[in-house]
Amino acid sequence: MIAMKSDAASASAGMMLGYARAGTAPHTLESQINALTDAGIEPARIYTDALETIPIVRERPGLRALLDYARAGDTAVVVGIDRLGRTTPEVLATARELSNRRIGLHSLREKIDTDDPAGAMIVGLLASLAELDEELGQARRLAAAESRHGGGSSVGRPRALDDDQVALAEQMRADGQPVPTIAAALGVSRATLYRTLAERRSVR
Repeated sequence: MIAMKSDAASASAGMMLGYARAGTAPHTLESQINALTDAGIEPARIYTDALETIPIVRERPGLRALLDYARAGDTAVVVGIDRLGRTTPEVLATARELSNRRIGLHSLREKIDTDDPAGAMIVGLLASLAELDEELGQARRLAAAESRHGGGSSVGRPRALDDDQVALAEQMRADGQPVPTIAAALGVSRATLYRTLAERRSVR
């Protein structure tokens, strides 16, 4: 179990701030608050978020209050690392914010402690993963925007082939090229190619 700092050490090194986010048993608010107080966190310095009844609600006022209050050198203490967020991206984003603001992190269950080199490395890795996830998200949004504006493969009705492409497809087919190869070369789906060739045969 993590050895918590004494009151004197906490005063010189920063404050210990607890955070509890309600969940299903055994992650009730009461059990988490009890664990945090047993670990030496003052009840007045424990911030909480209740269990949400509406899944789409994204606000966490308790966590935001802790982050607004915390200063560099303070330490956020949680019962488990999963209490930092409801999803993996949320956990990573919270770890990243703590790391960027030089706020320490203690996780009682996983025994992660940023005062320890191994714990600091783990939190640093979580912060790096959050940055990578953000970069990948931006890349996906950019690709989607380009697709909507004609810069990539379209979303919706498949692109049709023009007469020259149909003639090329027929020639490649006559030469024995497989349909997947022809479709890839023309930048269309196999279904589009099959349909186009079938329509061409039907009008002859």
